[in-house]
Amino acid sequence: MKPTNSKAPIEQQIQTLYQSESRRVLATLIRLLGDFDLAEEALHNAFAAALEQWPQNGLPDNPRAWLVSAGRFKAIDRIRRRQRFTELSDQLPPSSDANDDELYTDDDRIPDDRLRLIFTCCHPSLSPEARTALTLREVCDLTTEEIASAYLAKPSTIAQRIVRAKRKIQSANIPYEVPGPSELTERLQSVLQVIYLVFNEGYSASSGAQATRVLLADEAIRLGRLLHELLPEPEVTGLLALMRLNHSRHQARTSPTGGIITLEEQDRSLWDASAISEGCALVREALNAGPPGAYVLQAAISAVHAEAPRWAATDWAEIVGLYDLLLRVQPSPVVALNRIVALSYHREPLTALTELETLLATGELDQYLPARAAQADLLRRLNRLDEAASAYAAALTLTNQQPEQSFLTRRLNECKKINSPVD
Repeated sequence: MKPTNSKAPIEQQIQTLYQSESRRVLATLIRLLGDFDLAEEALHNAFAAALEQWPQNGLPDNPRAWLVSAGRFKAIDRIRRRQRFTELSDQLPPSSDANDDELYTDDDRIPDDRLRLIFTCCHPSLSPEARTALTLREVCDLTTEEIASAYLAKPSTIAQRIVRAKRKIQSANIPYEVPGPSELTERLQSVLQVIYLVFNEGYSASSGAQATRVLLADEAIRLGRLLHELLPEPEVTGLLALMRLNHSRHQARTSPTGGIITLEEQDRSLWDASAISEGCALVREALNAGPPGAYVLQAAISAVHAEAPRWAATDWAEIVGLYDLLLRVQPSPVVALNRIVALSYHREPLTALTELETLLATGELDQYLPARAAQADLLRRLNRLDEAASAYAAALTLTNQQPEQSFLTRRLNECKKINSPVD
């Protein structure tokens, strides 16, 4: 370690390290300790030790390995105190130096500890809902509220699923491993869904002061790339393409002050050309592999947007056609909503609004912000400003994200101002 005389910079680095690496450290601790709750406590103890020791001793050469080692030995100490160490010690790897990367950390080889843990959480003995909820919470550090937002469910329901899933893994002795080739396929859909939901939370945060969580989106892409190297099936390729293409726009999606910039208004020179090139190549690879699945079709839609040099040049007819295919492969109200939005630009907004009102009448999207926001936008474009203002007000009740609140409030005020009588 290199000592430092200033505590503040080290403490800031520890905070940054927690945000970027804590879940990977946790995944390794779960592998070493075999217990979710014990690993979670070990993680927090390790960071507490870092806050105590690093300001005096300096940042270690391999911070992640240090944290894993510190957390592991603190957990062992706790087990000793409970007089259960002898029983568990046979299951633990032998002691090793804190910088032993082979033992304590996943590097970027395949599969890493975090990807291994995702496959564990997506074991077929768990219900589909429990698999994804547990993985998103324990592996990806999404809050129960964020997961509930993704599933349009109550946080208490999500919390119960997580508790039951952890108990099931422990009681059934589900192994911490990537399954063999014969078992990969049955878990793959859940794994893809988890990575996709993690990316979505990073791409558009469900709450907070920021519209995006770039580190979370980057981590989802990293996991998607690892999965693609492990299992290069078309849907895996499609998901990686979809994430690369959507994330290529992240520099243009918010203003310097953090405000939301719509796709129509974005400066496309800020889009990441290398990400678009890779994403489009992956789409072509997946489409050439056979009949497209849901992720491949979504990636193809994103590719059409990415290849348009400007908003006016967007091929809305092709996008609507791709959504028609997607509805056959994955019929859902959310897909139907996205198709309606595309239809509003391909044809006149009134046709789309009629379809949207029919969809909203089912009640399935009552608490889904994009549905109410789309309704408000269609009414605004049709110059039905009183109705648009009411729809924007309704949409405002469905978001806890500050940039979204600011954007919807601005639209609401614009509708009221334009519709105000002139004195």
